[in-house]
Amino acid sequence: MKKGVLEGEIKAVVFDVGGVLQLGGKPRINPRMVHTSGVHELIANKLKISLDQYFDSIDTAYAKSIEGSISKNILLGIISCNLNYPKEKLEKLFVKTYRKVYHKNNWLFSAAKQMKKQGLKVAVLSDQWHISKEALMQKRDFEIFDEVIVSCDAGMRKPNKELYELLLKKLNAKPHEILFIDNQSWNIIPACNMGMKTILFVDNKKTKEQLKYFGIKVK
Repeated sequence: MKKGVLEGEIKAVVFDVGGVLQLGGKPRINPRMVHTSGVHELIANKLKISLDQYFDSIDTAYAKSIEGSISKNILLGIISCNLNYPKEKLEKLFVKTYRKVYHKNNWLFSAAKQMKKQGLKVAVLSDQWHISKEALMQKRDFEIFDEVIVSCDAGMRKPNKELYELLLKKLNAKPHEILFIDNQSWNIIPACNMGMKTILFVDNKKTKEQLKYFGIKVK
């Protein structure tokens, strides 16, 4: 591939959070529940229940939360009741465990800042349920982004085409002007179909090489 052949076309770079801006353990290969299995296994172990019992307790509420059809308070109430565990302690346990399993991808945050200095817009498009958003998307880290779209706030999740259309509207951009970085192929496909440029995130080294191909040079 010719390096830099697409230079000048991109106006905005859009990042996913879990598995991209925040790195964790091995992801669950399941489009309904994409957060690392480590989080859920640790909590199930802490509560001394099987993983199957744990997922049965959270699955419906999780799905509604990630699409924003219930509030965080209702979410915690449902799971607290299902698990017979105090709501306040449950929230603290989830947040603590997410932050234990995940760590900030410092290089990619630095790259986003560099892109912004180069005149590009930077944005976030992420599927999060209320609890993971609280744990992984601390305000001080995400202030650098021009737009932050999270499924539990937007009322829909990837790969819903309307969510990508909302992104374009907020960035005032055309599909070919967007470079979208995500670690799940099923989220990349609709972006490609709309005409966006995409990077399937594997690791920082490969992402740096792919950014260079698109004409974006970062340290």
